[in-house]
Amino acid sequence: MRRLKKRGNMNDRIDVVLRKFRSRMTSYPPGMCPLALYRSLLQISMNQSCGKCIPCRDGLHEVDYLLKTVLNGDATMETLDLMEKKCRMIAETADCAVGVVGANLILDSLSQFADEYESHIKYRRCAENENQTIPCVTLCPAHVDVPGYIALIKEGRYDDAVKVIRRRNPFPTACAMVCEHPCERKCRRALVDAPLNIRGLKKYAVDQAAADTVDTPEKNVKTEKKVSIVGGGPSGLTAAYYLALMGHEVEVYEEREKLGGMLRYGIPEYRLPKEKLDQDIAAILRAGDIKVHYGKKIGRDITFSEIREKSDAVYISIGAQLGNRMPIENADAKNVVPAADFLQEVADGRARDLTGKKVALIGGGNVAMDAARTAVRLNAESIHVFTRKQDDYTALEDEIRDAMQEGVRFRTLLNFLNIEVDGDTNEVCAVWLQPEILAEYDENGLLTTEHSSEYPYRFKCDLLILGVGQRSDVAQLEEEGVPVERGRVIADETCMVSGLDGVFSGGDCVTGPSTAINAIAAGQVAAFNIDEYLGYHHKVGDDTKIPPAYPNPCVATGRAEIMEKDPFERRTNFEGTELSMTYEEAMREAGRCLRCDHYGCGVMEGGRGE
Repeated sequence: MRRLKKRGNMNDRIDVVLRKFRSRMTSYPPGMCPLALYRSLLQISMNQSCGKCIPCRDGLHEVDYLLKTVLNGDATMETLDLMEKKCRMIAETADCAVGVVGANLILDSLSQFADEYESHIKYRRCAENENQTIPCVTLCPAHVDVPGYIALIKEGRYDDAVKVIRRRNPFPTACAMVCEHPCERKCRRALVDAPLNIRGLKKYAVDQAAADTVDTPEKNVKTEKKVSIVGGGPSGLTAAYYLALMGHEVEVYEEREKLGGMLRYGIPEYRLPKEKLDQDIAAILRAGDIKVHYGKKIGRDITFSEIREKSDAVYISIGAQLGNRMPIENADAKNVVPAADFLQEVADGRARDLTGKKVALIGGGNVAMDAARTAVRLNAESIHVFTRKQDDYTALEDEIRDAMQEGVRFRTLLNFLNIEVDGDTNEVCAVWLQPEILAEYDENGLLTTEHSSEYPYRFKCDLLILGVGQRSDVAQLEEEGVPVERGRVIADETCMVSGLDGVFSGGDCVTGPSTAINAIAAGQVAAFNIDEYLGYHHKVGDDTKIPPAYPNPCVATGRAEIMEKDPFERRTNFEGTELSMTYEEAMREAGRCLRCDHYGCGVMEGGRGE
């Protein structure tokens, strides 16, 4: 009698292995050879082959051998032609997706990384000659010394941890609360258990040592050079901080009554209490010779030409604070408001009373989530967020989760059609949405949609919030000769504005709406390049010593998360929602750091203290 064997136990064990393997995939370090990455992915396809069809079974092995010769520097340009022919043959003749996907993977690499193939063949090295770098430092736009300040937290030296953060980022408190923490994305701790909670540890540090109580570095001697900064948001204030430490005289022209830009007027109080933001700003303003002109708008109170005439250099950092409206009929109707404008109304003390109101919101970004959660706190009866597809939810997963917990409702596969208004009051009364179905992926790997056969969907609402992006107020700058394209100032990667000597620009007004840490990084780059333009080569740092690194036993340990207040409590007020880590949590989390600045990676970008 034939005996059937139960295979469940084997499959369960394989699933455990695959879960561990997925963590390795997400932890590929920055700076690794892209061709080595493609070869490892090709070998996965080879191992998945059932062996029934020759193109997949033998062809992928032959392509792997050719790719190996490229990596070893033993190939010629003819090798690439042979690889392409073999891959096209496999993609066209393989019986199943294993061979097709594996072959198409290498075909993609031949087009996406043609320069890498050529460099390996001609020079036997990667095109950029990169080394594996420290993931958290590399992926932080400001390149903060993450392992360094975590080691200081572990030793209880919280003031010094804040000082090390400030070497690259003068907003330790704001970023501890609202940063999207890209530094965690490829944390090598994921090889063991889960990425380090870097933002949580930063928050613990500033909770123990308020930013305005920690001394800033001693400023350099005066240079007698004056730099003017247009816009007092995170990018402008970052540039002001470093330029002042270098010894330059800085004048900031801010349109509003207070500094902070979108950190103050775009991020709700419950995420970033303004008293905490003021701690960062107070420390920045005492760093050196910084003078702030409040209520000064270009074109209304002062011209850009006047600022240039009295300055040795100018930095434009006006951000992107104007909310976009859709180019459709009734977009200017009453109770139709861009998300950015809605948030600024609340920040200015002009919050609407939404008691009993039904709110519809179009968009899935972080600003949209902020607007939705703010509407909850203004007592809206209901808030529905509509997006066309799942890819449109670009907000952080934590933000979407928190919005759901607070009662925000989400609807996907509904394409926005038009706005219906009341003929007597010209107020929005409904939005029309077209049901969609999922279609193919586009060239960027994003899903596309098609109209469903279902009829359009009418949704009644009393307020429509448009979370469809922001733009910069560049009209007056353009009139005065600042080069602008599609609503953005034209500047290169050094932040220098083309065609205008001594004029620099960075942040959202150059890149379009982005994150606070990206704006801070732009301000840092601009400050050092302005310093070079003025004829100097200053370095900004301090003498804080980083503790020595000790080997980590790599014992799998749970990640400490930042705890939050109960959702039913959160939704009733604008008080901060996050709680502090306990001492025990912070010490255990800091102890999980693998100190990649000493073990397992290449050199730190820029070096410590520069």
